[in-house]
This record gives sequence, structure tokens and C-alpha cells, in this order.
Amino acid sequence: MSAYPAYIMGTLCIVGGITGYARSHSIPSLVAGAGVGALYLFSANQIRTAAPNGLEYALGASAILLLSSLPRVAKGPVPAVLTATSTATILYYGKKVYDIRS
Repeated sequence: MSAYPAYIMGTLCIVGGITGYARSHSIPSLVAGAGVGALYLFSANQIRTAAPNGLEYALGASAILLLSSLPRVAKGPVPAVLTATSTATILYYGKKVYDIRS
């Protein structure tokens, strides 16, 4: 099982939250980016060390990101990219969880 998608998404979310704050002083962007990014990085560490529930945490972080970006998808390229990448990671980690459970 690969933790790389979770590491990448975690890093991108944290950088995106910091960028959103730097550009528009948006505290919700900073908190959301750091929170979801931290959840992704935590799940990546869980996956890497074969600790329990790492895949489920990554799937949950992807769902949170999708649900928060989907209503804003038409507002510009950043929400559209967030929606696309979170959908891709939902499909990836959803398949991993499904394969393990079936």
C-alpha cells in the first residue's frame, strides 16, 4: 500500500492553506488546509508503518476535501483542482479499502 498519495495531498493542502492565508488573509483557508493536510500526513504515516486505519483516515480526509471543495468548483481553478484531486484519492483509497475488506 502506498502512502505517497497521502503525503502529496497532505503537503499540497498545507501549502494551499498557507497560500490562501497569505493572499487573502483567510483564516478558514489556513485552518482547513492545515487540518486536512495534517490528517493526510497522519494517515500517510499510519499507512507507511502498517498501523491500523491508515487507509480509512486517508479516505476520510479525501471525503472532507471533496465535500468542502465541490460547492465551489465553478469559482475558479483552485477549487476545481481540489475537487479533481480529492476525487482521485477517494477512488484510489476507496479501492484499497474495498480490496482489503472483500
